[in-house]
Amino acid sequence: MTTLLYICEGLLLITSIILTLFILLHKGKGGGISDMFGGGISTSMRSSGVAERNLNRITIAVAIIWLISVIFIGLIVKYS
Repeated sequence: MTTLLYICEGLLLITSIILTLFILLHKGKGGGISDMFGGGISTSMRSSGVAERNLNRITIAVAIIWLISVIFIGLIVKYS
């Protein structure tokens, strides 16, 4: 059971780092904290490119893996 816990904790660590990096890669939509850091210059083109859509999909997939690993760690700790 401890091996499974270590695997889930490692997965949680890796997905946390990747999720943080992917969130920081998103371009700011304006009107938020991104304006404080020089993101106030907005373009007239609001359409999302293929790269942005793929980044959104990958970010959601990593977030789901992160959530599942958090749930598994909670279950393992509760029932062990």
